[in-house]
Amino acid sequence: MTLAAITRNLAKFVAAQFVFIGLLVPATTAQQKDWQALAGADPVLQAMRSELERSKSKLKLDQIAAPYYIEYRVIDTDQYSAEAAFGALRGDVQTRFRILRVVVRVGDYKQDSYFGQGEGSLSFMPLDDDTLALRHEIWLATDQAYKAATESLTAKQSQLKQLTVDQPVDDFARADPVQSVAPLARLEVDPQPWTSMLQDASALYKTDPQIESFESSLKFQAINRFFVNSEGTVVRSGQNFYEMTISCTTQAADAMRLDRNNAFEVASVKELPSAKEFVTRAAKLAASLKELRDAPVVDEEYRGPVLFSADASATVFADLVGENILGTKPELGKNARTTGAFAASYKTRVLPDFLFVLDDPTISSYRGHSVLGHYEIDDEGVPAQRVAVIEKGNLVNYVIGRAPIRDFPASNGHGRARIPNYPPGPSLSNLMVSSTQPLSEQELKKMLIDQCQQHDLAYCYRVETFGPKLTPRLLYKVWTKDGHEELVRGASFGDLDPRALRSDLVAAGDDVYIDNRLLNIPHSIAAPSVLFDELEVKRANVNKEKLPEYSAPAALPIR
Repeated sequence: MTLAAITRNLAKFVAAQFVFIGLLVPATTAQQKDWQALAGADPVLQAMRSELERSKSKLKLDQIAAPYYIEYRVIDTDQYSAEAAFGALRGDVQTRFRILRVVVRVGDYKQDSYFGQGEGSLSFMPLDDDTLALRHEIWLATDQAYKAATESLTAKQSQLKQLTVDQPVDDFARADPVQSVAPLARLEVDPQPWTSMLQDASALYKTDPQIESFESSLKFQAINRFFVNSEGTVVRSGQNFYEMTISCTTQAADAMRLDRNNAFEVASVKELPSAKEFVTRAAKLAASLKELRDAPVVDEEYRGPVLFSADASATVFADLVGENILGTKPELGKNARTTGAFAASYKTRVLPDFLFVLDDPTISSYRGHSVLGHYEIDDEGVPAQRVAVIEKGNLVNYVIGRAPIRDFPASNGHGRARIPNYPPGPSLSNLMVSSTQPLSEQELKKMLIDQCQQHDLAYCYRVETFGPKLTPRLLYKVWTKDGHEELVRGASFGDLDPRALRSDLVAAGDDVYIDNRLLNIPHSIAAPSVLFDELEVKRANVNKEKLPEYSAPAALPIR
């Protein structure tokens, strides 16, 4: 794509965003009355707005500047969780909590008090919709946040006097006010069918006496977010999330610990598996443990081609790209643009030129699959924006919130907060990796074997899925002679890093895997299979625990 074409597309994109913002900000008196009526009928928003107006007029200490910016953020979480182990229920609880976060900024957009203790105060909010009780909690938290902000500004200015900043960046980005009051999310669930599923799945430990643990769990959430600030933004949004997991472990004869897990993470209860599907998935995990126990340990040393399934590829891009495109403001006094491996990579190549990466919170599905990173307005009151992050392999953008970084003075709608109400920061939404030269599964497999032959290798490797820290859980030897595969265990990668992504990734598939992730901040990674022409695979240095001294208790046969 030429620079002129990129410029034209960027202009269209910016224009589209203004249209989108126009849909969110009331344009007529009737629309304004609608959102104001909805906000006025909500006791939480009513309390937040009333206290905000009072704080704007009354919050002022002697000889200390009044705040230039105040925000209130409430997260109301209704959550049902349950877990089973060895066929028996061991946890079943429903909880609800509201947490308030107040941020008061003293100074101005260029330099303010957001530093250390000045990053806001936290408190629990009453669950009853008693407006006066809610306002009382907000009042106390605001007073605390203001006092902390004044002290932090003094400490920050003192520290800055001892530092040299070559290219100063503003502390806070301006944003146009937005008003949006969406319906509240509700958690309506009958526990009995779901707990039965958990028990039935975890009871499959009886099929294999060498299984040491077999657990299943669920977490269903209704999360409602309320946000108001002194710029005029009023936002209420609600989302539901549903998660079901299965995990099991065993040990091989040489005492190597082996584990498998699987998760269903969706935004609609209709997308959850049926009881039969859930138990079938659990049975497959149990069977894979036996296969892993019987599998040989990986050879000590290998360097050559490696093929990653779309599942494994999504993990690679999440860890090696997703973490590094967050435009996080460096520590006070640091002159870097941002943090992470791509801090100095702006406008340079970080991937092969056939790969593109987008982060798009405006979509709720991708290629027919639901994604979890959808939202309309972020946790800093900025409308969600689709961001082209990497084009033709070159890093052209970071995802950022309202904390500016060098060359990026404004938010692109990616400021999001972890529950239970951490400060918002740059976060992924729906990260999508695509190729301009996609190959079929058969073409990728042929290319893998061809490269093995060119390197005179008897076999090469294919990764099906990863565990934590890019440790392969299902790794297969692919034999060059006839293409048959053999499961191996106990491997790790020696050089799977951002440099390998840039230099050794040579092809991508036409498939896609959607990796939905609810942990910390809901987001999704969509990626195709990829082929590396050279990676180091070696035997992992794993700690081996002693095997149990005697056998597990005998289990009754499953009927």
